[in-house]
Amino acid sequence: MTGLSGAGKSTLAEALHKRLRAAGHASVILDGDELRRGLNAELGFTPEDHTENLRRVAHVAALFRQQGFVAIAAVISPEHRHRQAARVIVGDGFVEVFVNAPLAVCEARDVKELYARARRGEIPDFTGVSRPFEEPVGLDVEIHSDRVSVDDAVEVLFVQLASMNHIGQ
Repeated sequence: MTGLSGAGKSTLAEALHKRLRAAGHASVILDGDELRRGLNAELGFTPEDHTENLRRVAHVAALFRQQGFVAIAAVISPEHRHRQAARVIVGDGFVEVFVNAPLAVCEARDVKELYARARRGEIPDFTGVSRPFEEPVGLDVEIHSDRVSVDDAVEVLFVQLASMNHIGQ
């Protein structure tokens, strides 16, 4: 799942994870914020560090996928090239989901006040403020998180995974 900070990626990932488990499917969440506190803690936000962060996330997702898990990666991933590299690394089973919400909605949801800090110049290269987000092209699913409920979005994602034969109904 890709989208701006505050778009709802983590919320949807948690809800999808619960739905998958309830249906008997093994799944795991790879949340970008959580991974940056552990596995990728030494990485900053330079372009090189962004690339390395997303490369690692893709490799971890591929490892889980090889073991039969649905790996739900919830990361900002602002550039086409990073998402394409992840598609190659993960291979069969990669599903690109764009959690789309307008910047104003993301800012309104921002309990950590990251957007406010970025606008004050405290966070350089913040995606959506001082760093661009390249909207996905050729993606598999787009969820307008400002227009649909979490339950409806999870249903769309569940059906998509089933239609691509990544899970059984």
